[in-house]
Amino acid sequence: MKNQSDLYQLLILSQDYKVYEQIIEQAGLRFLSIHAFDDPFQAIKKVNNCDVIFGEPSLVCQIINSLPCIKWVQSSWAGVEPLLAPGLQRNYLLSNSRNVYGAMMSEYVFGYLLAIERRILQRWQSQHKGVWDDSTVGTLKGKRIGLMGVGSIGSCLAATAQHFEMEVFGYTRMSESCLEVDHYFHGQEILDFVNSLDYLVCSLPGTVKTKGLINEEVFSALPSKTWLINVGRGNILDEIALMKALKHGSLAGAVLDVFVEEPLRFDHPLWHTPNTFITCHTAAKNYLPDIASLFIENCKSFINGMPLRYLVDFEQQY
Repeated sequence: MKNQSDLYQLLILSQDYKVYEQIIEQAGLRFLSIHAFDDPFQAIKKVNNCDVIFGEPSLVCQIINSLPCIKWVQSSWAGVEPLLAPGLQRNYLLSNSRNVYGAMMSEYVFGYLLAIERRILQRWQSQHKGVWDDSTVGTLKGKRIGLMGVGSIGSCLAATAQHFEMEVFGYTRMSESCLEVDHYFHGQEILDFVNSLDYLVCSLPGTVKTKGLINEEVFSALPSKTWLINVGRGNILDEIALMKALKHGSLAGAVLDVFVEEPLRFDHPLWHTPNTFITCHTAAKNYLPDIASLFIENCKSFINGMPLRYLVDFEQQY
């Protein structure tokens, strides 16, 4: 910890640096000297002795090895994969913004679940054909939703699912802290977890252990009535196995926000795969005031030698 007379050098590195800089300045953190940029290489020319970084991992990772004095990085994203790449230094504290996306993710997921059950798209199509469509609609009540990942986002989804009186299954590495989950599954129980679901929602982080976790074996175990929604990371899905399941009708449909490679190339077959909704990584956009508030709260803790919220374990990769 520095003397009270010394200033901590804060580097804000984000496309939204002007907004973040204004909010942090208004917070009156007198122990900070603030430098804000959207270009990492311009930043490193002017500030190479910073103690603290607040910003986007995709930008921070480009200069992290050139910052010998860095003590703490606060990611403005929930995901921090760019900072976990081999060869990057790890001798600093890393925290993420994992608890600011739950409400928006819940809106996204249940917006699509309701559209599926209430046949909203089909009704709209019938309207434009002048067809009176009084076919029976479904309901979320009593349906079984499987949450692959029950962290801050999964917990919020579980609470919303309980509101609709759904049965909630949760698949986690080992934690069982979310009370809104009716039944938990772990590790090798993944096939038992998926074999009776109406909806499978994935919000897992992208790690070595989760890569390709939803594979052909999992798709074979899913009931053909199941819809898959992925708001976690694209590399969790075996995209070839997914397309095969959708084309053969062994999966009812998929709502995909994230992909192995982004943006999805224009000639990728997923664009034309049956019963697939593609939403181009827009499920939960950053709400800047909430993210800045988390940084300000953590910054006060950091200065006072208190524990930080949402620290990332470099070994576990989340």
